[in-house]
Amino acid sequence: MDRRRFMQRAAGLVAAASVERIKHVRAQMPTAPGVKTVRANVLEIGYHESGDADGFPVILLHGFPDDAHAYDGVMPALANAGFRALAVYLRGYGPTRFLDPTGARTAEQAAIGQDVIDFADALRLPRFAVAGFDWGGRAACIASALHPDRVRAAVLIGGYLIQNTVTPARAAAPEAVRRLWYQWYFNTDAGRAGLEQNRRGLCALMWREWSPTWRFSDEMFNLTARSFDNPDFVDCVIHSYRHRNFNAPGEPRFLDIERQLANRPAISVPAIVLHGGDDAFGRPSAEITAAERATMPHLVDKRIVEGAGHFLPHEKPEAVASALLDLLRTTR
Repeated sequence: MDRRRFMQRAAGLVAAASVERIKHVRAQMPTAPGVKTVRANVLEIGYHESGDADGFPVILLHGFPDDAHAYDGVMPALANAGFRALAVYLRGYGPTRFLDPTGARTAEQAAIGQDVIDFADALRLPRFAVAGFDWGGRAACIASALHPDRVRAAVLIGGYLIQNTVTPARAAAPEAVRRLWYQWYFNTDAGRAGLEQNRRGLCALMWREWSPTWRFSDEMFNLTARSFDNPDFVDCVIHSYRHRNFNAPGEPRFLDIERQLANRPAISVPAIVLHGGDDAFGRPSAEITAAERATMPHLVDKRIVEGAGHFLPHEKPEAVASALLDLLRTTR
């Protein structure tokens, strides 16, 4: 009996210690500020804001399938350094809504690039810095390439991501085709239905596949997955992946911009490129290539972040914050 009581008491102490440890870890986790919204050109855009309202603004752009919470760990470092951190929900995600209830729910690259400028205009930001990955990385590239007078510096996670949506590319290597299975899936009716009916399951699978060494919690995923319930999410995702694969028309107002982007315009602002060392889409060389120098002539540094996959701001927020602070402290 004494031994049984001892074991029960020991188990209770271990359980209590575990609860306290969990509480401590959660207390140390950065908490995103409440959602704000601003009315832009075609969208009411949701965003999180942290830092001095008079600080230099840094616009943070998430990818697919993710949301503004990707930067929860980045924003405090920027705010503590005196900057104004603005983590945006892209079109089709979270609280961001189209102003026209009957308008087309498009998400071609020119549209999300223009959304960055529209967001800055709505907040009356004459200049700003950007950081982004996946869809957000492409939007950051486009804003930087087409509006160097507005963008002071850019952290481009994944590198130069501007696409040619005018001329079909040559067939990709089999390994690349396999990695892009979800794009081919979304170009079918079955894929659209699958995303509509099982958006959380599909997105969780992509988190696991694209960042294979990331051990994210259910709590973290569920916090972000609420953004996939946006009524425009499926339409925007499907249009994005069909447009880039020549299976859906773009908006007429972006035809000239898409032609311009097809010529791979250079990003002339100071930039740092980050890559997750464990990104399932591939690990590049740490050396700056001739092609990268051609498209990013003012590329300051290229960094491979070990222990991170595709969702780098979520996984290694300190690496993203450090790159931004390094750029912002050396540019004006």
